[in-house]
Amino acid sequence: MQPLEMSGLELLRAAASGQLPRASMGETIPMSFAEVDAGYVKMTARASSQHLNPLGGVHGGFTATVLDSVTGCAVHSMLEPGVGYGTIDLQVKMLRPVPRDQDVVAEGRTVHLSRNIATSEGTLKSLDGKLLATATATCFLKRT
Repeated sequence: MQPLEMSGLELLRAAASGQLPRASMGETIPMSFAEVDAGYVKMTARASSQHLNPLGGVHGGFTATVLDSVTGCAVHSMLEPGVGYGTIDLQVKMLRPVPRDQDVVAEGRTVHLSRNIATSEGTLKSLDGKLLATATATCFLKRT
């Protein structure tokens, strides 16, 4: 498999199925794909003792990283082969503490896609459906 010759959707589905190695950030922040469709990505993540702030709560960087990943992947799922992207703006609203040692569910959806810019939105929820955080992302699209 040649990742640069794959559409974003093909690449993400290959990564989700284990045909391609997952991003190394998935080791730092344990995340895995639950669903990948055009314009939509769902992941699960789990904070552990490695992800705590000095007061013992889950660090906000965990939430921001998970939401950056899911919103970016939602955009990536819409891109044709050879097109890359990078987050240029990420706005995160943290609404509730993220639980430690429990799975959380992140969902990202593409909102707008143009030639050079894409926007997406994401949510992070507990397994019982409580909204923990929301995000909006803007990505620059790099066309070769």
